[in-house]
Amino acid sequence: MFRSLRLPQSALRSSLPAFQPIRLLSTSALQPLSAAKLTIERTADPKPLKEPHELVFGHTFTDHMLAIEWNSETGWDAPKITPYQNLSLDPATCVFHYGFECFEGMKAYKDANGDTRIFRGDRNMDRFNKSATRIALPTFDGEELLKAIAEFVKVDDRWVPKGQGYSLYLRPTLIGTQKTLGIGPTSSALLYVIASPVGPYYPTGFKAVSLWATTDKVRAWPGGFGNAKLGANYAPCVAPQVAAAQKGYHQNLWLFGEENYVTEVGTMNCFTAWVNEDGVKELITAPTADGTILEGVTRDSVLDLARERLVPQGWVVSEKKYTMDQIKKAADEGRLLEMFGTGTAATCAPIKRVHFKGEDIAIPLQPGKEAGPVAEQMQKWIMDIQYGVEEHKGWARHV
Repeated sequence: MFRSLRLPQSALRSSLPAFQPIRLLSTSALQPLSAAKLTIERTADPKPLKEPHELVFGHTFTDHMLAIEWNSETGWDAPKITPYQNLSLDPATCVFHYGFECFEGMKAYKDANGDTRIFRGDRNMDRFNKSATRIALPTFDGEELLKAIAEFVKVDDRWVPKGQGYSLYLRPTLIGTQKTLGIGPTSSALLYVIASPVGPYYPTGFKAVSLWATTDKVRAWPGGFGNAKLGANYAPCVAPQVAAAQKGYHQNLWLFGEENYVTEVGTMNCFTAWVNEDGVKELITAPTADGTILEGVTRDSVLDLARERLVPQGWVVSEKKYTMDQIKKAADEGRLLEMFGTGTAATCAPIKRVHFKGEDIAIPLQPGKEAGPVAEQMQKWIMDIQYGVEEHKGWARHV
């Protein structure tokens, strides 16, 4: 299927300038993405399953993949589930040169009855479309793609591992495939989904992390693309993470501006719990309005559950800017309660210390535990929903 991508003849004939003239296309006649057109080709050579204890995140892949091609003249082709295979792309393909790529991360879980559930896939589809729009890639009907992904999960259902902490990680990816060195909207694209069985992020329980507060590099900025899930947001983060590790810290904490605003933890959203200066318990995280913060699905889940279950206990839940200096002041005054990161891989990642302005700030944990009470409670609430212990607002899609 991907031995040779079919590109429009106009793209093959033309010699494009460095900056390609932008031609606005009418989308009224383009074919929409439709799960009803899905075809399935099953592998003739299924791979053996790995033992659960052998699973390493992102190293093992299932037997099949889902792929859907798009071009600017006809729209979306029929979705195809095929045996997992390599892609064949021309060296001039625009994804290699200009970063026309966005992706998602989501999971499917086995509940106690053996049924498979996808967690909050609708939110992933919303964000996927926003990311595509940000880099001029084609958009799609999220519900139709989610239906196709559900069928893909059905085909590879034997790869969904059982047990608390185990899941099938799903990676939808969208790339520009036009063969051109010109820069402009791509005339062809490929949307594909691969899957990887994964084990618990914390096999033996929570392990709180230490952070180096990064001030000499910036992950994102207002009006930029930090709120889009682009590969371009991730590769530049690796060197600062390596630098933090070389200093003896697990990860880095991204600060922004002269004010040292708290933004994200590595590639996770960041939450802080403290008693604010009004004497009220507050769970706070940076806002997404200016495009600096990724709209994490786990972040949204934590906020939703906190407003539903912590606010009645007297908490305030806030999305607003706050600084590392405020965290230090709260720690010095005994008002800091805990900090944690959130993301699809770990759900909640407790923080035990942050290095800032030459000193380590200790972040409180529960006695004898590697997590604060809010992170621990959120982890349980979310995992109960993921594994079907609790049904909550339709967050789980049954496959």
